Amino acid sequence: MLFDDYYHTIDQTSEGLFKEKGSKFIAYAYPLTSEAEVKLLIAKLRAEHTKARHFCWAFRISPDRSVFRLNDDGEPSGTAGRPILNTLLSTDLTNILVVVVRYFGGTLLGVPGLINAYKMATQDALNNATRIKKTINDVYKVSFPYLLMNDVMKIVKEDHIEIKSQNFDEHCEIHIEIRKTKLNQILSKFDNLDGIKTQYTATV
Repeated sequence: MLFDDYYHTIDQTSEGLFKEKGSKFIAYAYPLTSEAEVKLLIAKLRAEHTKARHFCWAFRISPDRSVFRLNDDGEPSGTAGRPILNTLLSTDLTNILVVVVRYFGGTLLGVPGLINAYKMATQDALNNATRIKKTINDVYKVSFPYLLMNDVMKIVKEDHIEIKSQNFDEHCEIHIEIRKTKLNQILSKFDNLDGIKTQYTATV
């Protein structure tokens, strides 16, 4: 159950840094739209930081903040991915990936030291990020005959609905994004027109 129809994320990539006993922890925070992006972003960092020892990460995705993963990448269990994720949880951010790249400085930091280092690096990256608020929207496919084009576009214009894609032929189709709180109100307008089909496709 959603309490709100919005969530907080970041608008672009930001970096953070924490140093401890010669070790360097560089944190990268990325806005995320799908889980598929995670591997690509980590692969890119591995190519850029060829001498780094660990690439530890955590992400949180989906508007209801329910999907998350974490990875310690060779650090002792619970000392890297978990503090990164906990920092994301405490700031209530979602649709975000944080990767902390560690250069080992020769001195072992111990469990408390590692937990603190990954947390501080993550916090620094998030402090340097611009936090933004996004509404939770449902994407619907609206199918209609060409003759109803004016009626459909009138609703779109009146309610300031964003069109994601469109295909106008003899039979027309548009994909629209509707804010959850306005969903019933807008769908009922389409339902009042004969010959229009609406179909839910995704939540973003």
